[in-house]
Amino acid sequence: MIDNNTKKIYIETYGCQMNFSDSEIVGSIMTDHNYATTDKIELADIILINTCSIRDNAEQRVRKRITVLAKLKNKQPNLKIGIIGCMAERLKSQLLEEEKDVDIIAGPDAYRDLPQLMNSVENGQRAINVLLSAEETYGDIRPVRLDPNKISAFISIMRGCQNFCSYCVVPFTRGKERSRNPETIINEARELFELGYREVTLLGQNVNSYNWNENGQMSFPDLLQKVAEINPLLRVRFATSHPKDISDELIQTIAKHPNICNNIHLPVQSGSSRILKLMNRKYDREWYLERIATIKKHIPDCGLSTDMISGFCSETEEDHQQTLSLMEAVAYDYAFMFKYSERPDTLAAKKFRDDVPEEVKSKRLAEIIDLQRKLSHQSNKKDLGLTFEVLVEGFSKKSDEQLSGRNSQNKMVVFPKMNYKKGDYVQVKIGRCTAATLIGEAIS
Repeated sequence: MIDNNTKKIYIETYGCQMNFSDSEIVGSIMTDHNYATTDKIELADIILINTCSIRDNAEQRVRKRITVLAKLKNKQPNLKIGIIGCMAERLKSQLLEEEKDVDIIAGPDAYRDLPQLMNSVENGQRAINVLLSAEETYGDIRPVRLDPNKISAFISIMRGCQNFCSYCVVPFTRGKERSRNPETIINEARELFELGYREVTLLGQNVNSYNWNENGQMSFPDLLQKVAEINPLLRVRFATSHPKDISDELIQTIAKHPNICNNIHLPVQSGSSRILKLMNRKYDREWYLERIATIKKHIPDCGLSTDMISGFCSETEEDHQQTLSLMEAVAYDYAFMFKYSERPDTLAAKKFRDDVPEEVKSKRLAEIIDLQRKLSHQSNKKDLGLTFEVLVEGFSKKSDEQLSGRNSQNKMVVFPKMNYKKGDYVQVKIGRCTAATLIGEAIS
């Protein structure tokens, strides 16, 4: 019960699905200590910004946001502002020195300490905890669900990363890999289904390297199967995968269970084996394409997406053309595409020159985006006349007379609402499409 002494906390999230999941964990921790989450910033006593450090522009967005919130704080002197997550871990005391309106800094492994940090702030001090942990998984915490649709939920199954890709700060901001007790994951998924959720996404920085060794071993394919067996009406997704860990066993597990979605996000980053070696990605172009071929063999209708970086150190036009040719060979359904952004303290920053001119990076990125738009449209055109099972997530963005949801391949589908409601599974026949959306009619 919320009493008059309950403080209201507003959480803004930047970056990936993992950060959104972390925000839900933070909400749960704070709720247990006489705080309540709010979706109205004007009601907040505390604003926490959950940050991302993967690219420089993500950090710059947060810096600009702090400037805006500082003006709000001037009008509300009792308002407290906190920076949590990867940016807090990476910049640490620098943020306290440079951002005078920030009261709290907490890294990804310090969320349990937030109530104590808040106590320090209430006593007139600024507070910081960015200690990394080799054990913390927050496996005992039931997250406060912040997504209003109440149909889809994220479940963090592991934390950290030790791949040490040369461009990436995650191993330094999230620490070493550690897997969560599978029993707590399965129980959380079961509870979500009983509460009416119909889709869960299992999350990790490198989700398919999940491995639990206490009281018997459980690999990621084993865990995926256990979650899928909770109920055939529970859809199961996962993100994000590393190509080096996409095993035949995992592919066959997906193929075997209809409620494990036929969609794999497999970040390649570059189509050039030379660049992949410099990135320390631990696979080459040939390995990646072989994995794609195996996926298509066992899951012919699998949706495929990727991440792509343009302009990595020493990238030549030939390297760039290899990226474009790989995109065409795979025919991705969609992609997340970025210019290379040098991150301090990474191997690339220490060993390589960021020597591709900004205008070249931008030109190559534009070509990647243009090609992907074409590939996405081609992929959607192939679905014309086909029927898909769609999980209704809510109204479409354009009209309350239309419903929207995703099919197993993670494509957005829009159709007339008729008598269907959020959480229903609907068979939809596709009649039209754009590069981003399938448009159809319900047939059952």
